[in-house]
Amino acid sequence: MVLWVTLLCTLVSLLLGGLYVLGVFRRQRPNEPPLDKGTIPWLGYLLEFRKDSSEFLKRMQRKHGDIFTVLIGGHFFTFVMDPFCFGTIVKESRSKLDFRTSATQLVLQVFGYKPIEATHSIVHASSVKHLMGDGLTVLTQATMESFWKLLLFNLSSGEEKQVWQEENLFHYCYNIVFRAGYLALYGTEPRGAGNKEKAEEQDRLHSNQLFQEFRKYDCLFPRLAFAMLLPKEKREAERLKRHFWNVLSVKKAWQKDNISGWISDQDQLLAENGVPEYMRDRFMFMLLWASQGNTGPTAFWLLLYLLKHPEALKAVRDEVDKVLRESRQEVKAGSPPVTITRDMLNQTPLLDSALEETLRLVAAPILVRAVLEDTSLSTSSGTEFTLRKGDRVALFPHISVQMNPEIHEEPHKFKYNRFVNPDGTKKDFYRNGKKLKFVNMPWGAGVSTCPGRFFATAEMKLFVFLMLSHFDLELVNEEEEIPAIDISRWGFGTMQPVRDIRFRYRPRF
Repeated sequence: MVLWVTLLCTLVSLLLGGLYVLGVFRRQRPNEPPLDKGTIPWLGYLLEFRKDSSEFLKRMQRKHGDIFTVLIGGHFFTFVMDPFCFGTIVKESRSKLDFRTSATQLVLQVFGYKPIEATHSIVHASSVKHLMGDGLTVLTQATMESFWKLLLFNLSSGEEKQVWQEENLFHYCYNIVFRAGYLALYGTEPRGAGNKEKAEEQDRLHSNQLFQEFRKYDCLFPRLAFAMLLPKEKREAERLKRHFWNVLSVKKAWQKDNISGWISDQDQLLAENGVPEYMRDRFMFMLLWASQGNTGPTAFWLLLYLLKHPEALKAVRDEVDKVLRESRQEVKAGSPPVTITRDMLNQTPLLDSALEETLRLVAAPILVRAVLEDTSLSTSSGTEFTLRKGDRVALFPHISVQMNPEIHEEPHKFKYNRFVNPDGTKKDFYRNGKKLKFVNMPWGAGVSTCPGRFFATAEMKLFVFLMLSHFDLELVNEEEEIPAIDISRWGFGTMQPVRDIRFRYRPRF
């Protein structure tokens, strides 16, 4: 009899535990945000969120207001859509709101890298040293030389005449920007004695092969992050992981010339902290995606918006030409490529605004924090909510600030000078008469702000600067509409188009 009672109690305990995990017993407590668990235990709104995160969050906002809690795949997420709350969330201490928990799980799942406690501080310190200040000046020069190698190597030799060449715009931008960044960061083929041309040809060949494999992985990335790959796709993702762990291995990296300090310093510090070599190989793969996964797509959207808006294209090109003249350089046939310095990139307020406007339209990261203890949050209307320990709090700036008509007039339109005043200074933005601190958040915010944002910005500006200064550009079909975005990539940085657009280019001289 005792045995049966024990078994019965065990089964009841397991059943109750299972129901708890499924979220069945969750109830809204006093001062907590509206709770919406959906109709499917544990899954909640996972399928709807995965299908179109933006439309789902808009619907929840209309239903519940600016702050609400929803069940998504076994986790309760509190989405905060009030931009005046953002500062409190991104500045809150790690003891209450921790961004590393979700990030750690994601990088392990998609890159196979298991961070150590020191990983974040290593990345941050190295990025401050090499991707900002004087370090950025050095890396900008290395990226400039990579663009020479990929974009302009035929121009000075006269091999390219004034003949239109036609390409797919997205593939072209992603390919060139990815490869330039990769060569600048991960190094180049050893030249040897008098072997410069051969080494540069190998750089072009190897970087292109790497890009082709990277695109395969990039296409799988959203479903991999959500653990929704089909068996065949899982096998392909594992193959690609192993490929990148091998190609980007630290053993091969140290055989390169001109490896950046950003890469070498981080590998040395990880080794000093006892991280085994195989795990450092995986770290190298993570750095590649983090540094190059969004810059090429953003460059595509920026060039496309400029090509679709002739007044914007003319204004930005005139600014680029002016900067070149003031640096006493000229683009002409037979001349060596122009040198674009970091100082020159700091003299382009219209290009800065056009890039900022592009990011406003197409950058859509979801910023997540794990709630480690009950935390109070006050809204702009004075209402106070409690974030529950064990939940996650999330921001989706694309809806709440970037496409908010109360902040940005006609938010769906591209206005190249939206972020700049006539005198070249940055413009302020307001909501309900109150100045906003966060009006565009493509790089995250607070302690999780992307440490490579200055390098990424320089990389994209270099590419567009060179394209506008050296080439005539036009769409093959000038009437073609701007393509829709791939909604499967909501939350993963810069969006990608559902289809490519063809363009053509030729030397300006």
